Amino acid sequence: MAHAGLLLLISLTISVGQAFSFYGGSMTFMPGNRYPGGEVEMHFYYRESGKLPCDPQVAWVCDSGDCGILTFSEPEVTEQDHSGQINWCQYERHMTTNVTGDEPFTLSDSGCCWANNVHDVREWTLHSLVDTRQRSDTQTANKSPVSATIPNIRVPQNCFQHLHLLAHDPDGDNVRCKCPFCHQHPNINLDEDSCTLSSNGTLDLGLHVFEFTMEDYPVSNITLTKENGISSVRNPYNQTANIDSTALSQVPLQFGVEILTPVHSCVPGVNRPSLLTPTPLHGDVQHAAVGSVHIITLRAQSSGNSIFDFQVSGPWNMSKSLRNASQGVTEAMLTWTPQESDLHHHVPVCFTAETLQSQSEMRCIVIIVAKSRVLSGEAEVFCEDNSISIAISKASMKGIDQNWLQLRDPTCSLTSNETHILGMVSLDTCGTTVEDSGDFMVFKNEINSFENPNEVITRHNQVKIGFSCQYPKVASVSNHYINKKSDFIFTESRFGTFSYSFDIFTDNNFSSPVDPSLYPLEINLMDVLYMGIAAHSALPEVQLFVESCRATPDDNPYSALSYDIIKEGCILDGTVEVYHSDARTYDFGIQAFKFTGGYNEVYITCSVILCVEGSSNSRCAQGCLREPARKRRRDVSKETDRHHITQGPFRVARHTQHSAAESENGGSLHISAGTAVFSGLFIVSIVVLVGLWVYNSKKTRATDRMYLMSNF
Repeated sequence: MAHAGLLLLISLTISVGQAFSFYGGSMTFMPGNRYPGGEVEMHFYYRESGKLPCDPQVAWVCDSGDCGILTFSEPEVTEQDHSGQINWCQYERHMTTNVTGDEPFTLSDSGCCWANNVHDVREWTLHSLVDTRQRSDTQTANKSPVSATIPNIRVPQNCFQHLHLLAHDPDGDNVRCKCPFCHQHPNINLDEDSCTLSSNGTLDLGLHVFEFTMEDYPVSNITLTKENGISSVRNPYNQTANIDSTALSQVPLQFGVEILTPVHSCVPGVNRPSLLTPTPLHGDVQHAAVGSVHIITLRAQSSGNSIFDFQVSGPWNMSKSLRNASQGVTEAMLTWTPQESDLHHHVPVCFTAETLQSQSEMRCIVIIVAKSRVLSGEAEVFCEDNSISIAISKASMKGIDQNWLQLRDPTCSLTSNETHILGMVSLDTCGTTVEDSGDFMVFKNEINSFENPNEVITRHNQVKIGFSCQYPKVASVSNHYINKKSDFIFTESRFGTFSYSFDIFTDNNFSSPVDPSLYPLEINLMDVLYMGIAAHSALPEVQLFVESCRATPDDNPYSALSYDIIKEGCILDGTVEVYHSDARTYDFGIQAFKFTGGYNEVYITCSVILCVEGSSNSRCAQGCLREPARKRRRDVSKETDRHHITQGPFRVARHTQHSAAESENGGSLHISAGTAVFSGLFIVSIVVLVGLWVYNSKKTRATDRMYLMSNF
């Protein structure tokens, strides 16, 4: 009896220990077959992480609505701990059900317990909202947002800055992340739009758990239609307007972040591994075909601690092999052959490089599975200092017409000759993105086929041609030490390829640009900056219009601290003097200033438009619009899109006295070298990185000039 009691006590102890094992989970779903009679086959893919043994804790049940009969596959282990320290694992499970496309339904489960964590969160609840009504834009049922995380995220206490989560939507919807219990972490901020966690203070050592809900909203109004023809409208997300913004679906994303003891340095590649090329960048989308082997190469370096593994969250039948290279570099090859059941699935794959003391940043990508390989063609890429060109052989893509191909930014067009389809982009236009891959700055764009959104069928093959240029990082500098931008190149179907240059000149003759090696420019307050904007186009009759120019103390033109020099075509700064110029140039001078509050640098960003000269209904013809009521319908065929170009930074020289002669003449520009000149390729890379940050910033109010002026 005593022996039996002891066994019972041991059994209870083990079961309680295993109950405190939940590390998080994620869910995605997609529609499958639509059968006669209105039944829709739904596929659910669920990943769960916890401590060993890898036994499922979550048993999805129908919470509301008609969920049909859920059929579960056997759980398959996708990853497990190889360090011998924590003994965690992750498994994946596939569920299917057939339901009628009439009403939404929800699946959920709850239980205990989360792994021991700093806020003693015990109960977990997972919830998914599914709507199988037919969308008016895709002519099929809605697909959920796609996300995942690795099973065990670890960050040293002094190195937690940002955690970028995957937020991909197969339908192209806007994804928002909500975290109703993130207030448990007082030093954590959540950007719901980008699904990014950031810290504004020190986090306690130990495990922090996060319970996210991911929601998708259409980018424009759509209808959801039942089998009986009754429809309802879904609107884009709008937090302020009095509009019903109901999510199309909801799926959970739950995970833990282990805050480790501080390390001596957070520089990637030392105490924390640094991911190197050709490792995919976060958010990349790759394409695979059923029955064909798909390979992903991961590469990382760590000089302080050896890399023993790559932690991967992927599909259950993905294999991994490791290889140690020289100089602390470790490589992993992920191999996956999609099955018929994976067809049309958008598969998330997340990974980090692992040492016993820490891990690299987490990156996540998406693999889209098709029936056959996507056409890619034979292409040659040319990497220049400030542009990327691609030439695709027509012979390798029989029947392909550039008229139904587009760059990532659809407003940018392609051209062709007898043998090739041609495209050219500058490093910060046409949807070109830049990523820090560890040892290189990588600039990426892609050519895709597009379809008529109003058509249910297409007779064109799908085309996807990714192209990129990588520039070596030969130095480590602050992004405040920036060289002058080269020309800003754009391509639009109505205007072809055109560009803008934004220069600083030594005097009001506007004939001698300042030597690029002298950037950042060092200037004195009240000196006159002579600035010139010029448009370059092969079209004979075009006109440049400078719609706005705004100054900021950093590289964000919509910074909370900003100053409008020109707005809606109207000059607001009293020291601005516009000099005579032709239709394609805009030359002006402005007295130098600085921002108060300890800011010593100034950036200037202008929005510019190119118009057909003589067009009475273009934005150029409207000129200064001090009153919004004066705005009238514009002929957009006679003008380009609005583009932004940036100059700076300008740095104010301290303790500099002006002579009387200088004051009388308005001051002349005094410039000196503020830093050594770094490698050209690296400088261009960093410059464009700043440019991309500029484009993605949010608008804020301007600040009065008198508040900005400051003397020493």
